Amino acid sequence: MARSAAKNAGAVEPAGNAPPDRRFRIVNWIGIIDQLASTKANRVLRDHDLPLPQFVMLNHFSHRPDEGKTVSGIAGAMQQLPPAVTKTTQKLLAKGYLREVPSADDARSKLLFLTPRGRTAHGKAIAALLPELAPAFSGWTPAELEQFWQYLDRLKVWFDRNR
Repeated sequence: MARSAAKNAGAVEPAGNAPPDRRFRIVNWIGIIDQLASTKANRVLRDHDLPLPQFVMLNHFSHRPDEGKTVSGIAGAMQQLPPAVTKTTQKLLAKGYLREVPSADDARSKLLFLTPRGRTAHGKAIAALLPELAPAFSGWTPAELEQFWQYLDRLKVWFDRNR
């Protein structure tokens, strides 16, 4: 009995002590992992004057670094409110990590682009984060990492398509 209690320590039990649905547990665990990883990342990135929201935004730009983005486009893609995106982009503009140009399509709008300085800051942040993240995967084979990546990508794509 002590063994099963220890095994289930920290498990969230739904009403009636029915076992939790595995699908819920997976998404719940991803949320917990995100909280723990975010806390670790914030500690590391503090030394680089790059708070996590700014790093996340640079990461968003790094996927298509030559593509201009509007605040509303970023807000939609990152599922954030435009005022929060504006606040973060203003900080990145002040640091020289982003640059803005008037939109050719809409005079009221500006396009934001990642700068070489922003790419460098993003690369340095990843270099600082990797040694902190690597131990979490010690003992994983390349095949396990690839399989895990495929499952996570499949889940991410579903959530992205079903906003």
